[in-house]
Amino acid sequence: MTSHEGTHPTVPVRVGDRRAEIDERLAPTVEAIWECGFETFTCCQDIGESNANWPRKLPHMREWVESRRGWTLIDFPVDSGLAFLTAVANSGPRDAFYVRMTHWAAPDAWNVTVKPMDAAMFREESASQFRLHLLQVSFPAYDLPELTHRLREHAAGRSVPPAPTDWSTVGR
Repeated sequence: MTSHEGTHPTVPVRVGDRRAEIDERLAPTVEAIWECGFETFTCCQDIGESNANWPRKLPHMREWVESRRGWTLIDFPVDSGLAFLTAVANSGPRDAFYVRMTHWAAPDAWNVTVKPMDAAMFREESASQFRLHLLQVSFPAYDLPELTHRLREHAAGRSVPPAPTDWSTVGR
C-alpha cells in the first residue's frame, strides 16, 4: 500500500505483516480495512489537494481536480473491494450514508469504478492484454467516521438486519 507521499502528513499503520505510511486522516480507516482482511493498493485523504498541480501540465484536468477537493480515495483489488463494500453496507443501517454508497444519483454519491488495466502500459514491448485489476472507491471525506465505525462493527462480527431504505433523494 502506498500513499501520495509528500502531499499530506502520514502516519505509520501496521496490521499483522502489512505496514505503510498512510495519510493521517485515513489511517484509522485503513487500519480497520486491514483488520477486516481486505487488501488495498493506494489511498489519498483529499484527491483534489493531491492533484492540485495537475492543471499546470494538464489544463483539461482543472475542473476534475476542483470537483475532487474534499474527496477521499481508496484503491482495492477488485474482489477485495467488492467484499469491502458488502461489509460496509451490512454493518450499518440503510440510511443516507448507505444511499450515498450504493446509488449513483444520491447527493454526494460515492464513485465506485472498476478500472481495466492493460499489461502493455507497464511493458510497452508487449501486446495489449486487459484485465480487471482495480476497484476504486471515492467518497466525501465527511463519510470517514461512519465508514470506520462500520468496518469496526464488521470486524466484531456485528451486522444490521436488512430494512427498508429511504430512496427519496434519488427519485425512487
